[in-house]
Amino acid sequence: MNKMPRWADVALIPFINLLIAFVISGIVLAAIGTNPFDALATMIEGSFGSSRGVGYTLYYATNFIFTGLAMAIASHARMFNIGGEGQAAIGGLGVAVILLAVPWPHWTLALPAAIVFGGLFGAAWAFIPAYLQAKRGSHIVITTIMFNFMAAALTGYLLTGPMKVKGKMAAETAAFPPGTHLPTFHEMLAPFGIEFSKHAPANISFLVALLCCLFFWVLMWHTRLGYQIRALGHSETASKYAGISPAKIMIITMLISGAFAGLMAVNNVMGEAERMIHNAVEGAGFIGIAVALMGRNHPIGVILAAILFGFLWQGGAELQFVYGIPREMVTVIQAIVILLTGALDYMVRGPVERIFLMRANSKKRA
Repeated sequence: MNKMPRWADVALIPFINLLIAFVISGIVLAAIGTNPFDALATMIEGSFGSSRGVGYTLYYATNFIFTGLAMAIASHARMFNIGGEGQAAIGGLGVAVILLAVPWPHWTLALPAAIVFGGLFGAAWAFIPAYLQAKRGSHIVITTIMFNFMAAALTGYLLTGPMKVKGKMAAETAAFPPGTHLPTFHEMLAPFGIEFSKHAPANISFLVALLCCLFFWVLMWHTRLGYQIRALGHSETASKYAGISPAKIMIITMLISGAFAGLMAVNNVMGEAERMIHNAVEGAGFIGIAVALMGRNHPIGVILAAILFGFLWQGGAELQFVYGIPREMVTVIQAIVILLTGALDYMVRGPVERIFLMRANSKKRA
């Protein structure tokens, strides 16, 4: 018997966690001399008050959807893939390699190639930690953290050496061919007479992210593989008894997880920068962990949580611009939200569960 209704687990607890996080964040802002209500209004206006703000919010949300899905599918198999940062970086390398290798005539041809190579490179980077976990018992958290550092070192070397444009100081590749340019929201909505900012980076990869969410839903709840992944996550012993190979499912799950993270490069490398630049991931791999936790590892929850963190990311930039709040303070506010919705989730869950149990017991006695 569940201790509380499903809706309370999915919606009520995240809402209470978020409310507490915003209250604490408001106290922090008040402590540094900023009116928290004015700050919240500034964040909302900067994130949703104009098409430019919406475009930036959805651009960040797109990154977080990909990394959130990467974390979510691993969590269903009871694995904590903390390597989304490195897998997304290596996925960017795959996108850059294929887009620079061919003089693409149009984005409709370049986009599928970028999706394939970004996914393959991300999956390849997740394979060794997956193998070590499945075959050697190495803890997936430790190995994926190590691979994050290795990915940063590898991409840093390539972007300051073999892949760097000669004669330029910037650690980046050459610009991709013009035919690889992805349609932005401005270009997509213009034929329908809808005005959207030319300067917003949101592009068609947002739709790719939504398709990945649909794929995730079908895979996890409507396929045999999804059932095996969830079975492994519930009980490795029971899954063995049912004839499921834990090692095989662990590796397959991590390959899919790494592919999701690698697909983020379609948005930030191909869609926004149109070249691969150093540190292009910008922490999105770690934000994806919080997105998956807050979204309860469900694609709809991941979308909503990604938009929330996109709002925090864009709204934080507005706070920095309007009030001169240091970026580090904005990061503290984001960290409070992550802490309350992730690590301290049970601080709220426990009392809420007890309240529902008390109500259920009182109804039985009545």
